[in-house]
Amino acid sequence: MHPVILTFNSRQTPEDQKICERLSSIIKESLPQAENKVWHAHPVWFIEGNPVVGYSKLKDCIRLLFWSGQSFEEKGLKPGGKFKAAEARYTSVDEINPSDLKRWLEKSKSIQWDYKNIVKKKGQLDRLI
Repeated sequence: MHPVILTFNSRQTPEDQKICERLSSIIKESLPQAENKVWHAHPVWFIEGNPVVGYSKLKDCIRLLFWSGQSFEEKGLKPGGKFKAAEARYTSVDEINPSDLKRWLEKSKSIQWDYKNIVKKKGQLDRLI
């Protein structure tokens, strides 16, 4: 895992640090070939340059974001932001359901929208997979 992500995790409160460490561990295990780095100030994993999953610190929680998550059709994910993103929010490490997270990560490999080229295409999203 990228050292900057480890630094990001270590700078959180003790409970948020546990959440970040659990999320990053499961993501790393499920997406071993994905590039990971801190992007726009939070940890993100990319498949062939396309962002698929990341997490960030919000005021009262850690938000897990799947860029193409609305297309997963999972009731545990809520629409987040613009376009096709969906999210889950955690205030305790005990709220993370590893089997749900692994299923969502599997879907992130096979269901993707082209965020890598969204600027070039002037905000138009195309389905990749």
